[in-house]
Amino acid sequence: MDQLLLDLCRFTSRAKTSWHAVNEIGNGLALEDFDLLEEGEPWELNPGGSYFVIRGGALIAFRLPKNPPKTVAIVASHTDSPGLKLKPHPKQQHENMLLLGTEVYGGPILSSWFGRDLEIAGRVTVIDSADEIAHETVHLDDMPCIIPHLAIHLDRNVNNNGHQIDRQENLCPILGLSHEKIDTTTILEEMLRRHLFFKELLAFDLFLVPAAPMRFLGLHGEMMSSYRLDNLLSAHACLRAIIDAKTHDSQLQMAIFWNHEEIGSKTREGAASSLFSDIFDRICTNLSMDEKARLKSQGFCVSADVAHAYHPNYGKKYDPDHHPLLGEGIVIKHNANMKYATECESTGRLVKLCKENNLPYQNFVSHSEIPCGSTIGPIFSTTTGILTIDIGSPLMGMHAASELAACSDHRDLTKLLTTVLNT
Repeated sequence: MDQLLLDLCRFTSRAKTSWHAVNEIGNGLALEDFDLLEEGEPWELNPGGSYFVIRGGALIAFRLPKNPPKTVAIVASHTDSPGLKLKPHPKQQHENMLLLGTEVYGGPILSSWFGRDLEIAGRVTVIDSADEIAHETVHLDDMPCIIPHLAIHLDRNVNNNGHQIDRQENLCPILGLSHEKIDTTTILEEMLRRHLFFKELLAFDLFLVPAAPMRFLGLHGEMMSSYRLDNLLSAHACLRAIIDAKTHDSQLQMAIFWNHEEIGSKTREGAASSLFSDIFDRICTNLSMDEKARLKSQGFCVSADVAHAYHPNYGKKYDPDHHPLLGEGIVIKHNANMKYATECESTGRLVKLCKENNLPYQNFVSHSEIPCGSTIGPIFSTTTGILTIDIGSPLMGMHAASELAACSDHRDLTKLLTTVLNT
């Protein structure tokens, strides 16, 4: 197995939530001599320098060219995934069972969360030992829980009518058993104290995450299965691209990792936020550049998110001439109503790069009777005016607690994104 896939496996095992992903991305950048900049501090940027900025579960990395930039090349992805988030008062006790109340985040395939070991991960805000407010990421891997299936004897139509799920009643994992009445308000805090020292718990953003690690599947290990391949595949490829790209003479190189794509991007960390414009404006100001619009007009953004791969058991769900296959290369995503930012000019530019670098590519158009989703590309192109294209790796089981992709597609995507930054 090559180093890229081993690094991806390590990345997915640690990037349990958006905040963990940003930690991993930041650590990887710091090891490659990227300097962390604080939004609330003054900046001093140097030609050829490499930097990154974090805002919650989002991050922007950039490398300045040796000379004043004439163009900007951007690769972009997102760090969040659909799932189940703990409510602010999640603890419950029914009979002798301790449960956790959850709320649905984004659009997960809910049935895929049943019958699998689940852990808790996310971030907390606490009062630390110095009586200061502190924010910490946590992964509670020592007390897994589970949402059991209801026995088929009690729902004999489940295989005929589908799994009917009440989001309020049926998505509460069982944490443990107790023969005594327990003060459930203290359970979560006790769990957190096994991993963190703090004086007081103030707030938290905690999610359930499947405990199963990434696995390589297939006759020759040619496929991989994991939670959060949407969109850690693209995030990892963007990270490797900005690290591996060479310093350019006149091109500003950027890698963007937004949060909250799965819930519409309209947050302070999402693609509809001021994050990009804030960072871009500060770069231009620091470099004494007055013509920001001119630089953006010469820019190119590749928005990387996963694409629907053809599922052989549900062939009629796909357009017969535009159904990407696992292992057949990068997917260019098209939609007549611009749910994707792809258009003729951006497609031509990307196809040229693929042909020059012998990279396979495929085209995706949704079945005409099935509306497609959308992603960060249209939001970014609308708010910035930068030429953008939506692409990604083909993926089966999108939004399930376990998704399936091909190893060769990840290699191709990483090579393409690196090429975009180097061109």
